Amino acid sequence: MHYLCDSIVMKRFLIILALVAAVTNVAVAQFSQERSSTASKAKKQRVEPSYAWSVSEPLGLHYPSTIDTIHLDYHRTMVPSMVSDAWATTGNYGAPGQNQIFFERPLTGEFFFEDAIGAWLHDTRTMRYYNTRIPMTLLSHSTGGDKYSNLDRTQLEFSGNVDRKTQVGGAIDYIYSKGSYDVQADKDFTWRLFGSHMGDRYEMQTFFNHYNYTTKESGGITDDRYITDPAEVQGGETKVDNKSIPTLLSAAHSHLEGSQLWLNQRYKVGFYRYRRDSVTDTIIDRTYVPVTSFIWTLDFKHAQHQFLNSASGEDNQFFDHSYLSLNGTDETTKYWRLRNTVGVSMLEGFNKYAKFGFAVYGTHEVRRYTQVTDSVTGTPLSDGLETMPVAVPHHMTQNLLWLGGQLTKQRGSLLRYTATAQFGVLGDAAGEIDVTGDVTTRFKMLGDSVSIKGYGYFKNLSVPYLLKQFISNHFAWDNSFSKTKRVRVGGELDIPFSWTNVNVGYETLTDYIYWDAEGLPAQNSGAIHVLNAQFRQGLHFKAFNWDNTVTLQTSSNEQVLPLPKFAVYSNLYARFVIARVLHVQMGVDCNYYTKYYAPAYNPATMTFHSQQEQECGDFAIMNLYANFKMKQARFFIAWTHINQRLKSGSAYFAIPHYPLNPARLQVGVSVNFVN
Repeated sequence: MHYLCDSIVMKRFLIILALVAAVTNVAVAQFSQERSSTASKAKKQRVEPSYAWSVSEPLGLHYPSTIDTIHLDYHRTMVPSMVSDAWATTGNYGAPGQNQIFFERPLTGEFFFEDAIGAWLHDTRTMRYYNTRIPMTLLSHSTGGDKYSNLDRTQLEFSGNVDRKTQVGGAIDYIYSKGSYDVQADKDFTWRLFGSHMGDRYEMQTFFNHYNYTTKESGGITDDRYITDPAEVQGGETKVDNKSIPTLLSAAHSHLEGSQLWLNQRYKVGFYRYRRDSVTDTIIDRTYVPVTSFIWTLDFKHAQHQFLNSASGEDNQFFDHSYLSLNGTDETTKYWRLRNTVGVSMLEGFNKYAKFGFAVYGTHEVRRYTQVTDSVTGTPLSDGLETMPVAVPHHMTQNLLWLGGQLTKQRGSLLRYTATAQFGVLGDAAGEIDVTGDVTTRFKMLGDSVSIKGYGYFKNLSVPYLLKQFISNHFAWDNSFSKTKRVRVGGELDIPFSWTNVNVGYETLTDYIYWDAEGLPAQNSGAIHVLNAQFRQGLHFKAFNWDNTVTLQTSSNEQVLPLPKFAVYSNLYARFVIARVLHVQMGVDCNYYTKYYAPAYNPATMTFHSQQEQECGDFAIMNLYANFKMKQARFFIAWTHINQRLKSGSAYFAIPHYPLNPARLQVGVSVNFVN
């Protein structure tokens, strides 16, 4: 209860409640005014509904998306352990993490430092474009903890139409979290500009995104008993001041900074289809029907990673090697890439025989890496070496070329599919094969639409350059890795009327690249087999709801690819409306997964590597919450990890030596301003 007594928390809580009250008063006033002015309302010009979409690479296919104004499960956005049903993390909100649901884990990126914070960044996959007709602003702020461990996140997103076809927008996302433990704070500031034009002939989507991310690196706590058995390590004292728990590192931090410019353009060639008056034979309407489109996608990205540790004693003690300096570490690795894709496509539906769309394309990419110099300036090496153990060039430039094709069917109620095949022909990409596809069919059952989806891919891909050659103060490697092969097949059944979803998949990984127990990239010889089965089931009776997600997964090689065999997310809540305007969701949710050898975290490379010394898991995170929505405002109040003290000696570690947040009060509010 000391969280409630903290004056700082109470001040923030009262401020947010005041904001919620003000918004509520405005909403109620607006509701009353609307009810009493139906006559004047009928005279207003009709505004078409807003909508959103996202695009896929490489050719910019459109997929429906949503505008983030839903209040259901709003509180989950501020609970770090709920990024995934099994999230391996250093603990803090915005901190590095890795998805332990393997079928949801993305491939290792070209600049692997970004992988650990991918959940907090924005890119092509998460970018949304809007057509709001009238200007829209989404503003939200969430906070929690006390003055020593406060978590704050502020988000602002704006979108407005220049005309019926052209839209521009911008957004900022600022995370600042001190963390519940010492040397754990992180800060992430992201801003982006975006726009689109949806004309009959010319179509364009673009965005520019920039992020600046800093996190302190603690190396983990020195003794897990501060969490599991505090009385033993504190001479009988059971109460722990989390901020006083000693950590292995005290003056280290990682800094990542990067930008991305993405531009997709499409020029469509076709004809006009006219609609005539049946009596006068005059033209009353015409519609442009595109037949062929010419596509150009530009993707420029740059990023850099910096690791600093000013405490030389801790630096040398924590890491096994110090190749370049014994006086602490200050090193930077840089990367940029320029990718151009050009293609031509025949569009679906321009006549009754065009039942599908087909495209061919080529992609050229230049990548440039800049690493710490491989020369030593007279400083003795910790291992008594006179030269570096590997020779890695300071700069490396790659030229790569792929050719590909795409077959799509995005219309029709019975059958839809997408298939993309890409083949590498130049540079390190030569010999690559990447074939992905999915097919979905729908049919009616009990008045609702049931869908069955099949998906799969075959990938024979080169290993990213930095996993083959890398140099730094603490790590150096020069690997000759062969291409990795991945084959995945799966199917999904979705039954809306019974709130049931079943997704089962199987994957074989040959020559899989992983991070070994020493924190170095390694290649497993042979094949690893992963089976994933996920079941989602909702139970609903009047106002009462119980939603459950159960994931079962197996790995044939637990030392190389350890995974929790069982993970569950369960959400029990009541949903109702007060006075016809206040939508309420109140309940308790829980996240649990079984014990396994969770990956360890390496601060210098921001990677998660295998270990066989300590199991993590077999604990639950429970949150008591209430989510509300009234007109254009939504807000929540949540008491997270309420079960922290219910089980004596509970070891709530997602990875070794990094405990998760203890119980805390969190509140948040989001307002949708429509001008």
